Amino acid sequence: MNKFPNPPCPYSRLPLMTEVTHPLNANFAEFVAVETAAMEWQQSPSPTVWRKRLYLEGEKEAGRVTSVVRYAPNSSFPAHEHPAGEEILVLEGTFSDERDDYPAGSYLLNPEGFRHAPFSQEGCTIFVRLRQYPGGNRQQVAVNFNEMPWLPGPISGVWVKQLYAQSGYPEQVWLEKWDGGMAKGRTFGQITEIFIVDGSFSEANCSYPARTWLRYPAGSRRQFNSEEGCVLYVKQH
Repeated sequence: MNKFPNPPCPYSRLPLMTEVTHPLNANFAEFVAVETAAMEWQQSPSPTVWRKRLYLEGEKEAGRVTSVVRYAPNSSFPAHEHPAGEEILVLEGTFSDERDDYPAGSYLLNPEGFRHAPFSQEGCTIFVRLRQYPGGNRQQVAVNFNEMPWLPGPISGVWVKQLYAQSGYPEQVWLEKWDGGMAKGRTFGQITEIFIVDGSFSEANCSYPARTWLRYPAGSRRQFNSEEGCVLYVKQH
C-alpha cells in the first residue's frame, strides 16, 4: 500500500504565459507547479534582461518575487540595493557584478541592504529571489557548488550539499542529488520549494522536467520517483 497517496496531477503542461497576474502564486497554503521552459520570456525594466516570474507579491517592480532571469550578452542592470535580501542560483553562463564573476554553479545570498550593479558579458540565466531574506545580520554567501562534495543524505541514494542555514532564521537551502531509479516518500513539515536543476522526477501522474519550480505547503505528503536521477534546489521556510 502506498504510504503517501498522491493527489491527482495538478497539471499536464502549463500554457505559454503572455501576461503575469498580480499577485501571483501568493497563497502559500496551495501547491504550485510551474514548468518554466513552457513560459514566454517577459521584458524587465532593462531592455537586455528578460524574466519569467513564478511568484509575485507586493508592488509589481518592488515586491517579493521569484523568477528565472536571462541576461543577454553584454547586458547590465543599474546599481541598486536589495531590501530584504537577494538569492541567486546561476544556471547557465556567467553572472557578474563589480565584486566578482559567478559562473554556472554559483550560489549567492546577498543580505538586506546589499548594493551592486550586476552585468553579464557572455550572457547568463539565473534563478533569483528578491525581498525574501529580511534581517540585517544575515551572512553573505557566495559559493560555487560544483566545487563542493556531495555528502550522504538522509536515505540511501540521496546526496546533499548545504548552501545556507543560519541560527536565528527559519530558512534552510540545500541541493539534493537523487540516483537513477530512486523512489521515496516525503512529508514536508515546512513550506518547501523545489527547483529542478537537472534531470526530472515524478509523482502520481505528473512528470516534472528540468527547470520546473514547485512549492509544497507545510504538511504535504508525496511519493516521488526518478528513473533518470535528478539534481534539486530545495528551500524550506
